[in-house]
Amino acid sequence: MKKGMLTLAALLLGANAAHAEVVRYPIPNSTFPIAQAVKVSGDAVTLYVSGQVPPVLNKDVEANTPQAYGDTKTQTVGVLNRIKQILEGQGFGMADVIKMQVFLVHDARAPMDFKAFMEGYTQFFGGAQPNLPVRSVIGVAALANPGFLVEIEVTAAKDSK
Repeated sequence: MKKGMLTLAALLLGANAAHAEVVRYPIPNSTFPIAQAVKVSGDAVTLYVSGQVPPVLNKDVEANTPQAYGDTKTQTVGVLNRIKQILEGQGFGMADVIKMQVFLVHDARAPMDFKAFMEGYTQFFGGAQPNLPVRSVIGVAALANPGFLVEIEVTAAKDSK
């Protein structure tokens, strides 16, 4: 009887210890809306979302021009909405995003518009949704379509239960 109780207690304690924990570490003395680091431990499910590009907004112009997709802010919002739909389709949400890589077109003719990116980004992170991911923003010469100014990929994690 004692052996069975001990086994049951060990199983219950083990089950509790297996829960995932996502800890976000803010940037010290900063209000910038990204985390300095994120630690995931325990029994977590991780979802990797491939780089997403903006949807076509104007079908009356050539699909290889920025006019078909909008400015940097518009493209950022469009991409993040696509990511949100993908996450929700897999049972995740934007609050589960732990890592983000952002590619913004940057060249001599059109320097990357980081300010416009941040205006779109903060509609999803840092305001009503306080779970901030770690993030990198990289300036690139071009993306797969000359009309794309923004591409974003994310990693999300949450408890497997």
